[in-house]
Amino acid sequence: MDPQLIIQALGWYAAFLVSVTLHEASHAFAALKLGDSTAYQGGQVTLNPAPHIRREPFGMVLVPLLSFVLGGWMFGWGSAPYDPHWALNNPKKSSWMALAGPAANLFLVVLTGVLIRIGLAAGFFAAPQSIAMTRVVVAVDTGPLAGVAVFISIMFSLNLILFCFNLLPVPPLDGSALPLMFLQHRSAQRYMEILHNPQFSLIGIIVAWNVFKYIFPPIHLFGLNVLYFGVTAYA
Repeated sequence: MDPQLIIQALGWYAAFLVSVTLHEASHAFAALKLGDSTAYQGGQVTLNPAPHIRREPFGMVLVPLLSFVLGGWMFGWGSAPYDPHWALNNPKKSSWMALAGPAANLFLVVLTGVLIRIGLAAGFFAAPQSIAMTRVVVAVDTGPLAGVAVFISIMFSLNLILFCFNLLPVPPLDGSALPLMFLQHRSAQRYMEILHNPQFSLIGIIVAWNVFKYIFPPIHLFGLNVLYFGVTAYA
């Protein structure tokens, strides 16, 4: 096997673990602070990926590795347990808990963006001739910084995808909890009962997967413009 491919896979998986672990830990931490200790008791309020992997080995190990082999990038998921009775009785708190995950991914987008700008200002990094998920920024010289540039590029791209995808307002994605912020208590409870229907979750995933390819390019272009003012084409 190509050693370069192995290094790239390790970089992708490291970025995936950091991103999904922080996403799920943020769900769990928010739930704890808002009154539901289920995820805390399950050991999910942690940045250690091991408890998250044990809970969701299929989504955090098998699917990411298969998606890399088949598509060259990693896709997967984690999960944090919560008390459905608590969620039903506290719709607005449940919404904040759901939105904590995408907020964590947005934090990582901003953090890696700041690191990219610092690297550019310090002369360690440079803008690439063409942008890809693993090449948002490149190192000026070969060596360890080249690997750092690839990892930061993956972190920026992956977390922008996770943030945007999870905010789509369809079940079972986190964005489906957004209406709970604005609904009256009884209406919110009826809405939550609909959301938990497995058929709607299946339909939601199909819809999200098909519309995301149209929604993400302009968002990605906006993100690139924040890093490099004047980008006019999506790559």
